[in-house]
Amino acid sequence: MAYQYLIVEERSQIYILLSKHYSIHAIGSALKRSPSTISREILRNTKGR
Repeated sequence: MAYQYLIVEERSQIYILLSKHYSIHAIGSALKRSPSTISREILRNTKGR
């Protein structure tokens, strides 16, 4: 199975939903992505913040 990158709109939606206190599972469901993909994206883009 090939890895597919998240598009900019998906990344934006992740951070909008996080700001509304959605869970990682709920965000994954909303974007039709696995929770692990969402979790990795959050970790990748919040290091050092």
